Amino acid sequence: MKGLLKNNFYATLSNAKVFAAIMLLLGIFVVAMDNTIPSLIIGYMLLAMIGFSLISIASLRKESATKWSKYKLTTPVKRSAIVQSYFLSFLLWLIVGMVFAGIGVALSIMLHGFPFDKDTDVFMLFVIGVGISLFMGAIFFPLFYLGGEERNEVFLIISLLCGIGIVMGLSTLINTLFPKMTAPQLICGGIAILACSLLVYVLSYPLTVSIFKKKEY
Repeated sequence: MKGLLKNNFYATLSNAKVFAAIMLLLGIFVVAMDNTIPSLIIGYMLLAMIGFSLISIASLRKESATKWSKYKLTTPVKRSAIVQSYFLSFLLWLIVGMVFAGIGVALSIMLHGFPFDKDTDVFMLFVIGVGISLFMGAIFFPLFYLGGEERNEVFLIISLLCGIGIVMGLSTLINTLFPKMTAPQLICGGIAILACSLLVYVLSYPLTVSIFKKKEY
């Protein structure tokens, strides 16, 4: 498992370095700006969390191009372990994105004060970013093995749009059921969205393993 995780890490590292440099420069700009325009912080936080997650699954295309994905099947490694390594690597890069987002919003608040209307807004931004990322990963991995590696880019777009749509749908449903939510209720709603996204992500793992085991090369 350690070898698989290292392989996934190095497969993603080159693109992640470029993206991290861009996010660093963008973060400096966002922090330096007066946060009376909270949309800059919102965009930065969501871009960090979703962007690093997206790069993680995009690296699977590199493996298929170099035929490494097929070579791994000839080694004494179970297919379930290969899938598990992808799911864990995805979570690792999501955490990296959360760190970038957290540092960015923390520095902005320290320098310019709290820019949002509600104290729970920062929490909800993390809920949205993490929720979209987890739903995206949960949808992408089964599609990747079901539809073929050559359709990687299409599946990336589909899974991202589905992730955004599901989170927006859940948020709309909660707001419809509880139109005037207090801060504790809002936090509970955010936790519910996180729980749903995590549950779907966990359930996606055995589904992906089942599809991968039936796949022949």
